[in-house]
Amino acid sequence: MEPQDRVINDIEVNLRLRRTLALVLAGGRGSRLKALTDWHAKPGIPFAGKFRIIDFTLSNCINSGIRRIGVLTQYKAHSLLQHIQRGWGFLRGEFNEFIELLPAQQRTEGEAWYKGTADAVYQNLDIIREHGPEYVLVLAGDHIYKMDYGKMLAHHLACGADVSVACLEVPLEDARGFGVMAVDDHDNVIRFDEKPANPQHAPGKPDKALASMGIYIFNAQFLYDRLQEEASEPGTEHDFGKNIIPKLIGTHKVIAHPFQDSCVMHEGATEHYWRDVGTIDAYWEANIDLTTVTPSLNLYDTNWPIWTYQAQLPPAKFVFDNDTRRGMAVDSLVSGGCIISGAVVRRSMLFSNVRVNSYSLVEDTVVLPDCDIGRHAKLKKCIVDQGCVIPPGLVVGEDPKLDAKRFDRTDKGVTLITADMLRKLEG
Repeated sequence: MEPQDRVINDIEVNLRLRRTLALVLAGGRGSRLKALTDWHAKPGIPFAGKFRIIDFTLSNCINSGIRRIGVLTQYKAHSLLQHIQRGWGFLRGEFNEFIELLPAQQRTEGEAWYKGTADAVYQNLDIIREHGPEYVLVLAGDHIYKMDYGKMLAHHLACGADVSVACLEVPLEDARGFGVMAVDDHDNVIRFDEKPANPQHAPGKPDKALASMGIYIFNAQFLYDRLQEEASEPGTEHDFGKNIIPKLIGTHKVIAHPFQDSCVMHEGATEHYWRDVGTIDAYWEANIDLTTVTPSLNLYDTNWPIWTYQAQLPPAKFVFDNDTRRGMAVDSLVSGGCIISGAVVRRSMLFSNVRVNSYSLVEDTVVLPDCDIGRHAKLKKCIVDQGCVIPPGLVVGEDPKLDAKRFDRTDKGVTLITADMLRKLEG
């Protein structure tokens, strides 16, 4: 323990959490998800049958005791704004609790849209100041994980940090897509490189790198000063990882907070679960993993629930029980409003209001809400976008060349089907 470190008790942490404002950056498109984000921002994409991606970050805030939250939006945010308004309106303003929507409004003199993560916060400085926080927690709204932000704040306070950066270990070959840190024996960040071509490995672990999670805790006044300095500098990208954080190394106290110290895990779990579902393959894998007997992410943990908006829908229904026509689902998650009518579903994730008609087969597939799968269709290793009507007899997942010609097929063999693609087939 460094001389300035001190012990922080739970009472002090709880008091400081009440003086913390969380800012969730939810304005990105997520272009690597291709057509899935043609009309929706990445944080608003459905995940795990009934949730949206942003629900995990917002639930972490609520479960951690942070009830003052701003959500910064920009790209095609209508469905995201609608979801938050419907599902997250339970906080009470008279208790100084809120989830405030902060769309890009060109509030500053330059009258520009958000140009980077730091600029998004800078453009809302007047609103942030009005709330009078002592600490500002900056979060990405497009990752899947469970984390107790209170433990990170306790670490921040104990170290007397100006800013703390949450970090996790990633394979060295994957680190080129992250901000990579080097730390000393007391968690002080001594080097920070954003998306380096040759990442530095973690101490004593030549196959691992220490990667930034894009989660920061700032002392509020310190953040205001840094953002104002950054805004006046020419040629900057106005980004926390590329500009703000690297400039602080060596001149201010920047602390790395290990994710394993605050990750919320269920009994028997061994993995510190965190997923960037920013590609078609990663999105498919994370959803399909939830259909396994013991998935890495526990959605059934009542001690750390994931909150969301859910429409009032009837229970899932399975009909017909003949040898050639049996409505059944095995090793699958089937959401409310679904009807499995004489069809077979295996190792798949069905979101709400999906109808799977007779004699069809759905295997290893993620089906988003409001889809209708026609009779005798066969779908294997697919993602079916919201609102698709799969024509009777369509077969996907058996002929890679044909799938790539008609739809969007990844190198790992996942086929994305959208309503626009289906309309082109009809034409």
